[in-house]
Amino acid sequence: MKIRPSLFVFVLTVGFGPPCVLAQNPKFPPMPEPSQTQPPSPEDQAKSKLERDMAKKANQERQAALRRDTEKLLKLATELKDYVDKTNENVLSFDVVKKAEEIEKLAHSVKEKMKAN
Repeated sequence: MKIRPSLFVFVLTVGFGPPCVLAQNPKFPPMPEPSQTQPPSPEDQAKSKLERDMAKKANQERQAALRRDTEKLLKLATELKDYVDKTNENVLSFDVVKKAEEIEKLAHSVKEKMKAN
């Protein structure tokens, strides 16, 4: 029996190539058999729902705090501008420096809350 070279190459590449490559590739982990997978227990489902609800509530509280802080930041910045407008080049009020420091602290707090997401 004589095997044609093109058929031999076809069988090697199509017949043996991809399964060997897929079996050796760590990107494709073996799929579990249907008999091995089990539906989550009611306790696991309840725990998962509780965790999602807690995360959602924490995110809502963080968002509300961000809104409050940014409103306060705007108010402080407006007050700082008013103080600066009232002073001249020879007078720098202690209130202006204090207000600027308060703005700096609040801005840092807002930045950290935004990063926490």
